[in-house]
Amino acid sequence: MNYPFPTIWINGSDVSIEAIQNETVAPASDFERATFSFIRDWLSDQTTFEIQTSGSTGTPKKIVLTREQMLASARMTEQALSLKAGYTALVCLHTQYIAGRMMLVRCFATGMRIVVTEPVANPLANLPEDIAIDFTALVPYQLYAILSSPQAIRLNCIRCAIIGGAPLNLETINELHAYSCIFYATYGMTETMSHIALQTLNGINASAVFRALPGIALAIDERGCLTINAPHLPEKIITNDIVELRDSHEFIWLGRWDNVINSGGVKIIPEHLESRMMNTLYECGILTSFFVASVPDKKLGEKITLILEGEELAEEKKYIILKELKQTFSSYEIPKSVITLPKFLYTNTDKIDRRKTIEMLTKRM
Repeated sequence: MNYPFPTIWINGSDVSIEAIQNETVAPASDFERATFSFIRDWLSDQTTFEIQTSGSTGTPKKIVLTREQMLASARMTEQALSLKAGYTALVCLHTQYIAGRMMLVRCFATGMRIVVTEPVANPLANLPEDIAIDFTALVPYQLYAILSSPQAIRLNCIRCAIIGGAPLNLETINELHAYSCIFYATYGMTETMSHIALQTLNGINASAVFRALPGIALAIDERGCLTINAPHLPEKIITNDIVELRDSHEFIWLGRWDNVINSGGVKIIPEHLESRMMNTLYECGILTSFFVASVPDKKLGEKITLILEGEELAEEKKYIILKELKQTFSSYEIPKSVITLPKFLYTNTDKIDRRKTIEMLTKRM
């Protein structure tokens, strides 16, 4: 496959495509090694690629994706975001996983210049100011770091950015309205070759709804979980994501089926509670990561608990938080306690690992 640029920029250096293909350039890190390896495989017209799933449709496993499927996905994103040949794309997600690999595929499919940085918290910090970025993909913790840094002003020079991996908090979404870069939340997974739907977060088209990419058809199963039909997929994808389906192209994401809490016979979707709690917690001065879960309790068996990341809070502060939440939540929904942990456990793709974090918590109880 031909690529219109003779070099890529990676971690401060211009590296020739020929040197990558001939393996005459030595990678300086595991990230560079994964990046060079994928570029070499792609440009040699390799037809299949093995990759690890994140568990969105069940137990994490290795699956094989075809070149045609990945190209079809890239073309859908190109059309949805009006990406053009000659644009410059910043690749700052790990290229061992689908999100980083698909950024490279989009560059090859569209003819965009590849600029690559290590997947650090603030990928703009070490990027020279004379490199103008048109398109990038970030995870939430990277966006948080950029917004709180001197490089935040550079977001006005980026045409568009896609944000995936986890929902953004309300404070951050509100901040995005101050920037001219158009930000999109993504919905997707490894099995779908990255995202299949986008939600516009700022600008005149800001919305709470995810809209499917061209050619994608959506439905729900008997659990209320999203199913996906797409021309580049060999079969229908059945997810564990509970959604409110507007039509065959639009939905609101509510939460994960495997996280549902049964409270006195009432099914509670913790992610739905979390989205409603964001504003109240923000007003209470809680700006750290959090999630809602059911944890073991000696008296109740299981109880809904608000789990915060960070320093231990005073009991008075916890009381105030629960008191404020009681104003807008039913007795079934309201957390019975607030617990803090110094640090959550995270997956390789920087999502909160709820199961392992709860396991760590219960060992301390």
